[in-house]
Amino acid sequence: MEKIKELREKTGAGVMDVKKALDEASGDIKKAEELLKARGVLIAEKKADRSTAQGLIDSYVHLGKIGVLVEVNCETDFVARNDDFKKFVHEIALQAAQSESETVEDLLKEEYFRSPDQTIDALVKEMIGKIGENIKIKRFVRLSLETPQESCDAS
Repeated sequence: MEKIKELREKTGAGVMDVKKALDEASGDIKKAEELLKARGVLIAEKKADRSTAQGLIDSYVHLGKIGVLVEVNCETDFVARNDDFKKFVHEIALQAAQSESETVEDLLKEEYFRSPDQTIDALVKEMIGKIGENIKIKRFVRLSLETPQESCDAS
């Protein structure tokens, strides 16, 4: 039971999925986690063509100097109101705030700032596997104040 609890906390996967992965991995948590991630990618691939007409817009402002608006779409308004989805969208806003990417495609290729061994694209696929709906980062805008060039007059 402890392994199931630990793996559920790590992955957010359902009890039966976690139990099945642990059985297939002969109790090895790391192998089970990899199996769950692989299943999430397969689920994401199957759902890639589904319409994403719902979603959320989130914002983040860093120290009053950088501001981000991000739109992330999903299939249903039920998922758009889900706390896990809301947290995910905010993570994307945080990522966009520290990013220099100008397009969604470039953002998807970046390393996730909380887990450099994972790309944003992999994070999206993981979330699709977790919630069972297609998700797309539709757009984002990043604004920043530029530090003005100050001139010093030595006279």
